[in-house]
Amino acid sequence: MEIIKSSRTESTGLLAKTLAGLEQKPEVFLVASAIGYYGNRGDEELLESSDPGEGYLSETCLAWEASAQPAKDAGIRTIHARTAGIVLDATGGGLGKMLLPAKLGAGGPIGRGRQWLSWISMDDEVYAMHHLLMTESCEGAYNLVSPGIVQQKRFAKVLGKVLRRPAFIPTPPFGVWILFGKMGVTLTTDSTRVVPGRLQEIGYRFEHPTLEPALRDTLGIWR
Repeated sequence: MEIIKSSRTESTGLLAKTLAGLEQKPEVFLVASAIGYYGNRGDEELLESSDPGEGYLSETCLAWEASAQPAKDAGIRTIHARTAGIVLDATGGGLGKMLLPAKLGAGGPIGRGRQWLSWISMDDEVYAMHHLLMTESCEGAYNLVSPGIVQQKRFAKVLGKVLRRPAFIPTPPFGVWILFGKMGVTLTTDSTRVVPGRLQEIGYRFEHPTLEPALRDTLGIWR
């Protein structure tokens, strides 16, 4: 687990220090981060101003963002993109791993299914980053999540509807482990109800603010 943390902080720190030392510095430095910053918070709505959570993921994200400080100190506009737990992509990521069991009718709730599952379409992930890069007033942390956040059992139900498959059989713990790995168990069972507060404040318009149209577009299943 230390390897995961160091791979993020050391690479970001090296880039930040290198950029800070340049004679002609770039205007902006966009740093990847994640909503793991907030930790497992139940039903609490989480904005960019919310306190960080506890545990490994939160500590990693805190250190990751802090490693970009040299660039910020050098006057470079620095953005931390706290990305959703699932970026909708049919070829990989969390959704890609969900597809096979979902197509087999075994893509039901994970655990009790009450945990909040933050997601964003790939289009909005890219367009939001472009918007942040091109807007000179944007700096600091931004939650890259859809405003249409749902609980995991709702996500499973909508995915089943799009695929025309039943989605009521719970996914057993060993199935979650096989599909997502040790880290994935935490990512799929923790509840992180994140709101894209600052994106909405700057007037970003989501291409896919709700789940069903986003899944249909991602999977190419319009009806």
